[in-house]
Amino acid sequence: MLPGRVPRLPAHLVDRDPQVTPQQMAAALVPPPQFTDASFDSYRPDPDYDSQASVRDAVAAFVAAGPADAPRRGLFGRRKQSAEPAAKSGVYLDGGFGVGKTHLLAAAYHAATGRKTFGTFIEYTALVGALGFQGTVDLLRGTALVCIDEFELDDPGDTMVMTRLIKELTETGTRFAATSNTPPGALGEGRFAAQDFLREIQAMSDRFDTMRIDGLDYRRRAVDESAQVVSDVPAALPPGTVTLDDFGAVVAHLGSVHPSKYVALVEDLDAVGLTDVRAFTDQTDALRWVALVDRLYDAQVRIVASGTPLDQVYPDAMLEGGYRKKYLRAASRVVALTRA
Repeated sequence: MLPGRVPRLPAHLVDRDPQVTPQQMAAALVPPPQFTDASFDSYRPDPDYDSQASVRDAVAAFVAAGPADAPRRGLFGRRKQSAEPAAKSGVYLDGGFGVGKTHLLAAAYHAATGRKTFGTFIEYTALVGALGFQGTVDLLRGTALVCIDEFELDDPGDTMVMTRLIKELTETGTRFAATSNTPPGALGEGRFAAQDFLREIQAMSDRFDTMRIDGLDYRRRAVDESAQVVSDVPAALPPGTVTLDDFGAVVAHLGSVHPSKYVALVEDLDAVGLTDVRAFTDQTDALRWVALVDRLYDAQVRIVASGTPLDQVYPDAMLEGGYRKKYLRAASRVVALTRA
């Protein structure tokens, strides 16, 4: 370091309070940077699980068929009545985390012709919150393919919103491709009184052909690893645009930022430093952290952390509940991000 020059100190994630306009939210409905070049050819199926290659080929055929030739079948293979318009079709990729669902969804987006959008479930519901339901319908009307990643229904309001949105858009010719690690008929189980919304969930799920993808988490195929921890976070931070915060302060800050803004919260960051990571005691905090991890993973932002390994922050009581798969997905992703 040159004499008299003061080293640049990391910024703080808790100082970020992004403001996102509806127009910016709509413009962001594209695959995350890591899937910019995703294609069906670049997908690498695990040879031990035949369903991976067969689902890849089925999704490619769905995209190539186009609206007019889409198969008119229900979620579980039931044939639709001949009067049912073919435009009410979609594919739903059901499988565990790390089997390449998002890659295939991004490949479908890139292969599709015409107007198309790609976003997480929360991004679409946030768009409805910003534009209103009719404003969102008007914005998306005419879209040939809507891709929804990590489809989840965590509350009754989301159930109603997505049911109505899918119904409105399929009736005007839009097709859907979605991913989740929960079969459509089971969305909401263990989270709210799903039986009270069974009709709405079934009406939505009937519009999709489900495709099950089996396999192991590709992020852990080579070796079963835990999230990496360091003793000195500031010293371990890489060059570039980085932040440094106490883990508890970041978790508290997430409560003041709407999840739809988490994309902007981590925008342009190369790494985030987190000190004194500790296990969660509050499920709301844990779910907010999961949402942030998803955005960090999409943007491939490295995590440098001390304290409890970030894949071990969920108590058994949380892992035994209805959000188990969300927590395990986040655990898988932080292993990759801390070992980037």
